[in-house]
Amino acid sequence: MPERIHIDHDMAQPVDLLIFPRWIVPIAPAGVLENHALAVKGGRILELCPAEAATARFAARETVELPEHALIPGLVNLHTHAAMSLFRGYGDDLPLMQWLTTRIWPAEKKTASADFVRDGTLLACAEMLASGTTCFNEMYFFPGAAADAALDAGMRAALGMIVIDFPTSYASDAEDYLNKGLAMRDRYKGEARLSFTFAPHAPYTVADDMLARIAVLAEQLDVPVHIHLHETAQEIQDSLDKHQVRPLERIAAAGLLSPRLIAVHAIHLLDGEIETLARHGCHIAHCSAAALKLASGLPAVKKWLDAGVNFGLGTDGAASNNRLDMFSEMRLAALLAKGISGDATALPAAKVLQAATLDGARALGLDAQIGSLEAGKWADMAAVNLGSLSTQPVFDPLSQLVYAAGREQVSHVWVGGELKYANGSHISINLPDLKARIAYWRDKIAA
Repeated sequence: MPERIHIDHDMAQPVDLLIFPRWIVPIAPAGVLENHALAVKGGRILELCPAEAATARFAARETVELPEHALIPGLVNLHTHAAMSLFRGYGDDLPLMQWLTTRIWPAEKKTASADFVRDGTLLACAEMLASGTTCFNEMYFFPGAAADAALDAGMRAALGMIVIDFPTSYASDAEDYLNKGLAMRDRYKGEARLSFTFAPHAPYTVADDMLARIAVLAEQLDVPVHIHLHETAQEIQDSLDKHQVRPLERIAAAGLLSPRLIAVHAIHLLDGEIETLARHGCHIAHCSAAALKLASGLPAVKKWLDAGVNFGLGTDGAASNNRLDMFSEMRLAALLAKGISGDATALPAAKVLQAATLDGARALGLDAQIGSLEAGKWADMAAVNLGSLSTQPVFDPLSQLVYAAGREQVSHVWVGGELKYANGSHISINLPDLKARIAYWRDKIAA
């Protein structure tokens, strides 16, 4: 780190925060900046410049020195069921449909409520913030309760207006789900850290007429559509048996293929279907760990890349992954892409970090606001300490971030320039109170 020079503060530009990391990984433009600083004002990134120039030009209300750290954009978790953190470890080692029908759905019927979702989402927020994640794309019941939890934690969230055909404690039918989702959007749309998606659960749980209606509304409101698609081979066979077409054909007929579509999992795609998604500018939420744990299949990520399909990374819920850890998702996604394709150059470190940040933001329509460390964007950032023995020596910070570092090396996290996590401590979350509520739900679920 270069020696700081004396400055005349009367001549310097005032800023809220000035960070001096060892490396800055802006994502856009690509590459790594060494011995640079990042200035924040009004919650947004003001400038990235050489450290000596920053010292001379800015008078910061707060200065943070990070001599062994890489500063990266906050990670974007493109697919979560955050409240299901309260089901972590409940029903492990079962195939997807057995897991849903014998464990998760009965448990949800007994416990799902606004309080359950608020507490479970706050638990997820605490885990994600400590892992460097600053934005998550959510799909679950009682999205207003999830919104409250995200606001309490100070996170950014894309809230899914979930739609499903069968009744739950949240809504009685698809129409009721849709109306409640739209009302939730109206209630929270003034919150700068919240955005919204339509979230029809899957083609096998939402009828064609409702899918078509969502397509029209999504276009009118310019809102993304977040849907499980081609997750299992059984899903496709069931669609062929019932509808005589594959699920992608059904959502195409409904008018959902557009740059607003986020197809979750998209594991079982034919080559022509990959080309279809690319042609329509659709996105994929790639959830490596959940797909492996539920034995759903192995996605052809290299084919997505070759076709030009934009994809981000997601953890899925902690009930099917057990970890809301985007660092492990990055490493696993890169290794899987190489192993499946037989190409060691598939999904290199720089690309997988981009998938976990800017590409996820692009899928949510938020890439003008977050996902990279560029002037004018919100200062959503994470600092990763690469000074531990497990990440030494550092020849290439990008490689260390993806292949060697873990979430335990995240030291600081900012959302909109506000510090939310620092050296093991949460700034906005009361952990003892949260742990007490988690214990309450554990006992209720297990009873």
